[in-house]
Amino acid sequence: MTKKPTSSASQERELAKTVKESKAPAISRAAAILRLLGKSPTPLGLQAIARELGLVPSTCLYVLRALVAEELVSFDPDTKRYSLEAGVLTLARHWLRRNQFTDLAQPVLDRISQQFDVTMLGVNIVGLDHMIVVATSQAGNNFQLSAQIGSRFPALISATGRCIAAFGDYPEEELAERFETLRWDDPPTFEEWKQQVEQTRTQGFAVDAGHYISGVTVVAAPVWKSSGGPSHALVAIGIGSALQRSGLPELQDAMLNSAKALSSQLSGEI
Repeated sequence: MTKKPTSSASQERELAKTVKESKAPAISRAAAILRLLGKSPTPLGLQAIARELGLVPSTCLYVLRALVAEELVSFDPDTKRYSLEAGVLTLARHWLRRNQFTDLAQPVLDRISQQFDVTMLGVNIVGLDHMIVVATSQAGNNFQLSAQIGSRFPALISATGRCIAAFGDYPEEELAERFETLRWDDPPTFEEWKQQVEQTRTQGFAVDAGHYISGVTVVAAPVWKSSGGPSHALVAIGIGSALQRSGLPELQDAMLNSAKALSSQLSGEI
């Protein structure tokens, strides 16, 4: 799932729009800067950050200095460039320590990954905005298909997106609008996608057979923490031909049963 979740330009437009529309602009600007630095492969200078986010340089500098003071961003006085500081790891550790799903899902991911030789992800669903990878397990023998913890993807993309649409109470107009922004290797039409969403609602899990990434099959099963839409999902990623040989129906059953068990644990039913 590392493949082009959104284009760089669309991500930048989204960040700029968030900053512009926010009722708490200081917080929004700080979050946008942290996200930009997080996805940048190299440290960035003040002008580059301000330009990418559509900020006035003086305003951008004010926010950067505050983030440096909080040890969330580091500043190199020699290069005059900014990058993420280790303080963000402290926040992430605190969140992961309190996230019950991560602890419960990890052994499940490890077991399914080894049994079916697939890459397994546990994702946190944030409404129709995006999903975030919070746990991973990589089998040793399969072709490397992976995503790092903290990776963000558009909410409606791939198999997980079908789960979100199937089990969330979202107007079709809003789904259609967001669907148009998605990037696929082999994009389905919206009508085809709606049929796949309906199938997901019936069978309880979703399959993306090469639409998102050509030649790659993605299976997703939703996990609930409470009533309403799913809060998380289990995701399996593998080469389509290999999964057909190793037992795709068995993988689907394992995913569905594991997701149901996790839902019961998270909701306190067991």
